[in-house]
Amino acid sequence: MVQTQATRQISFIQAVNEALKLEMRRDPTVIVMGEDVAGGAGREAQGIKDAWGGAMRLTKGLIGEFGVERVRDTPISEAGFIGAGIGAAATGLRPVVELMYVSFFGVCADQIFNNAAKMHYMFGGKFKIPLTILTSMGAGTNSAAQHSETIYSVFTHFPGLKVVVPSDPYTAKGLLISAIRDDDPVMVFNNRQLLGFKWEQHVPEEAYTVPIGKANIVRKGKDVTLIGIGYTTYLNLQAAQALEAEGYSVEVLDLLSVSPMDEEAILQSVKKTRKVVIVDEDYPRCSVATDISALIAEQAFDFLDAPPKRVTPPHTPVPYSRPLEAVYMPNKDKVIQAAKEVLE
Repeated sequence: MVQTQATRQISFIQAVNEALKLEMRRDPTVIVMGEDVAGGAGREAQGIKDAWGGAMRLTKGLIGEFGVERVRDTPISEAGFIGAGIGAAATGLRPVVELMYVSFFGVCADQIFNNAAKMHYMFGGKFKIPLTILTSMGAGTNSAAQHSETIYSVFTHFPGLKVVVPSDPYTAKGLLISAIRDDDPVMVFNNRQLLGFKWEQHVPEEAYTVPIGKANIVRKGKDVTLIGIGYTTYLNLQAAQALEAEGYSVEVLDLLSVSPMDEEAILQSVKKTRKVVIVDEDYPRCSVATDISALIAEQAFDFLDAPPKRVTPPHTPVPYSRPLEAVYMPNKDKVIQAAKEVLE
């Protein structure tokens, strides 16, 4: 999605893995914790120095290079290991903690919302919480309601947390490095449908950062703005290509960070195109799409030629049935239909 000279193409998984390795080599205070990130309890004692790399394969190879002190398998207790990560961050380390599926946040919500998000504020800024929580989200993999949610909106509600959503390998690597180096707790949401993709884009071997809180215009246009978050940016680019073939000029804005959110970039694009479609895989009520729609209505109303349009799932749990799941999710055709409704 970020178009540069295409000389080094890697997958989303490889980009995340590379970011972890580079930051762990650069900074000895960076550690990784989570379920099966080192291959399961006891594997190191059996002489096994490499493993699957967690449920999403993001930590493949780390145990062999950095050892059991810095790559720690944890019990199946999200409250326990998220809490341990917060304590480690408060006392001088930079932990990256993998919350396997974001739907599991309910059992560690107190640690995230009452400790990670508030400790810097409640202690008058006397210490920092440089914690990165790496988690996965997204429907479309036939994983049922408890493993398919896209609920970054919940975390944007709490001041003290930063929330980023990469959309391709380039932004996955750069945003994760930025998150690890940040002195505040950062939630990094990776969509599982993107994990195995490769793009025609150059991903540098060396470390680089993508700024937290800045959106990116990945396609310029003048007739309508499509706003995407993570996987929906990919859908928007597909829709934009189809609409372009029909003669429309389509701008695609990749939000990248939902807290803080780049309000200036959103408003500038909408004031230019005067029409907007917001595509969000999160539940529709109290969502990021709803927040963006309100922002545009309040601060760019006089520039609009049509009301803001949202493309979201229905307000229902993610179905397990493959046909129902396909109907549930936003897709290219739904984006095209919404865009034509505001264009025509």
